[in-house]
Amino acid sequence: MLTATLGDRSKPLNLLCLGAHADDIEIGCGGTILRLLRERPGSTVQWVVFAANPVREAEARSSAAAFLTSAGASQVTIHHFRESYFPSVVSEIKDAFEHLKRAFKPDLVLCHRKVDAHQDHRVIAELAWNTYRDHAIWEYEIPKYDGDLGLPNVYVPLSRVDADTKVELILKHFASQATRAWFRADTFNSVMGLRAIECNAPEARAEGFYVRKLVI
Repeated sequence: MLTATLGDRSKPLNLLCLGAHADDIEIGCGGTILRLLRERPGSTVQWVVFAANPVREAEARSSAAAFLTSAGASQVTIHHFRESYFPSVVSEIKDAFEHLKRAFKPDLVLCHRKVDAHQDHRVIAELAWNTYRDHAIWEYEIPKYDGDLGLPNVYVPLSRVDADTKVELILKHFASQATRAWFRADTFNSVMGLRAIECNAPEARAEGFYVRKLVI
């Protein structure tokens, strides 16, 4: 299998991380973020969460700070759009995207899948594609009751250190989710273990992404 790199490996990246809810970014691509920040020193990250109540906002900020320790620079933005009602307030969310578009030029956008079963996730993915029409966009996946996992076409192998750190930080910083049946280490490790099988990851952990356009 041929491997690919993100531009010039000697240069830092501008990463835009978009999540509908407080823990989406960490669950979907936390390991990839840890790896990229370690491999590309000096990288800049814009981390944007679109729905959070006060408790979830505090968790989101605490978690983002932990994941972004190695970033050269970072900015965390938490919006307060009504959870589970994103299609009803899409024009207001679109305004937030337009502001972000003027303020930050990403090399890579990490966001939800356009075919995600959760309506909030789909809105963020659709607006990401509408806003960033000439950018690299990787759509991450979120395991859920709906059973909407698919077949990724881009894989990021992870070290056990990065994978274990991802799971540890998620469980540590999102205590409000601890009572949910799916919110456990087994869930996150199972998905990373499955994706590792699919890409022959040397340390048995990987994250999968869905990339609709790739220019060589």
